Amino acid sequence: MRLRPVHFVDAPFAYPEGTVARLAGGLQWFAAYEVSGDGARRVVPVAEVTRLGERAALLHARVTAPRAPLALGERVLRLDQPQVAAILNVTPDSFSDGGAHRDDPAAAAAAGMAMAAAGAALIDVGGESTRPGAALVWEEDEARRVAPVVERLARAGALVSVDTRKAPVMEAALGAGAAIVNDVSALLWDERALDVVVRSGAPVILMHSPDPKAGGHGRVGYADVVGEVFDWLEARVEAVVAAGVERGRVIVDPGIGFGKSLADNLALLNGLATFQALGCAVMLGASRKRLIGALSNEAPVEARLGGSVALALKGAEAGVQLLRVHDVAETVQALRVWRGLRDRALVG
Repeated sequence: MRLRPVHFVDAPFAYPEGTVARLAGGLQWFAAYEVSGDGARRVVPVAEVTRLGERAALLHARVTAPRAPLALGERVLRLDQPQVAAILNVTPDSFSDGGAHRDDPAAAAAAGMAMAAAGAALIDVGGESTRPGAALVWEEDEARRVAPVVERLARAGALVSVDTRKAPVMEAALGAGAAIVNDVSALLWDERALDVVVRSGAPVILMHSPDPKAGGHGRVGYADVVGEVFDWLEARVEAVVAAGVERGRVIVDPGIGFGKSLADNLALLNGLATFQALGCAVMLGASRKRLIGALSNEAPVEARLGGSVALALKGAEAGVQLLRVHDVAETVQALRVWRGLRDRALVG
């Protein structure tokens, strides 16, 4: 069984008590669930969902539980509203901005601080491209790319995550001041990665891909992409929690573009609210991705700003807590307008 919040409403006070619920302690309220399972779907009012059994009651509790802020040293990352995680690549070959900050840690850190000044709550630093066909980077080379940038950013007061699937790179970045691990393989590529995360106590972002050990881009045929990705992430969350990571320090990412067709990606985007039933914060990384070009006359990477902002707002509507983007200032401005609309609706 899976639950997707539907029938979103502007404000709770216009409805009888118990007939609407708050999505993950955030800014969205909803009145019903689309309940799916065994090949069938139906819409059930919020007030009736717990009558469907223990599984439904558990998922409902996870959907509505507030996402506690993450205390990370002197910094706190709030998860009760959508936040921007800025993409900072220090690679020669990333699909969007490869080579922009190669071999220049000071310039890369300056770019990261500019993103923070523009409103990014988190700077996500990566030293290896994960685009299809990208070459594998030796772990020591990746660590040498990442650690000096992380150190400069952390020293300047930024909150930093490291985008890597390799345990030695995680260790180097955490030692340099990174606070969060973002792993596109959900800690499955490197057998030491889970232990590194557990020992460090760092929050971790677990991303779905159909073949995490092979790079993440193997194409499979999904019968129900939202359900299958949900089930996969649920299993990974349970495994990581069982290993010693608190559920409140696990963030999930449905992996837009990783081994998924255009139809798969669109289904996941329309079903984003389903992932709130994992009881974790959700990250959406759709910025400048191929699906935007596919829907806009094959627009090149540098001409995908409008689509990227549209998808960020789609994430905000679904209660997504972290939006991983390239275009920070534009996304932050869009979210501020969206937040203004939500605030006004909530006061009547």
